[in-house]
Amino acid sequence: MADPHAALLTQLKNIQAKTGRTIAELHAAVHATGLVRHGERRSWLMAHLKLGHGDANTVVHFMDKPLPDLGDGAAAGATPAAAAPAAGDPLDTLYTGSKAHLRPLHEAVMAVVQGFGDFELAPKKSYVSLRRRKQFLTIGPATRDAVEIGLAIKTLPPHPRLKAMPPDSMCAVTTRIGHADEVDAALGAWMRAAYDAAG
Repeated sequence: MADPHAALLTQLKNIQAKTGRTIAELHAAVHATGLVRHGERRSWLMAHLKLGHGDANTVVHFMDKPLPDLGDGAAAGATPAAAAPAAGDPLDTLYTGSKAHLRPLHEAVMAVVQGFGDFELAPKKSYVSLRRRKQFLTIGPATRDAVEIGLAIKTLPPHPRLKAMPPDSMCAVTTRIGHADEVDAALGAWMRAAYDAAG
């Protein structure tokens, strides 16, 4: 009879080979989407990384749970965060200490953008970049009281909430939010316009 544990290890190693990412890196990518439901996370992995249903389900199953030792340097039984902090959820690094309370705002913005369609995430040191054919949005903590959203689109009409950036900036305009009610229809429309322009 086949060893179920050995079969699981083989599956996880095959997933890493297919995607070119460790399981911890896959978990970080899923966390950065802001998705929380198992099925949504599984569907995101299937759509964005072309994993099959079973492989995507296994990746999601191990989120926030101890990973078996895959021989990649992670300690057996360690949680993803404890095993490799640098390869864990990038939001854990961005939203820490006095900025930790801002994370729900980041996740609320991501929930809106997720509804637009496919895009790639590129976590940076102080923000997360969202890309289609080109970058369309950046998001990260600006101060202890606000999250800054950069919009890489030059055709938005002037608005009191939008700050024009210098011509050589990554994003044409930025806006800051400090409360959940600022993740509103206006912000959604600006982000949608930037998303469409980057496709």
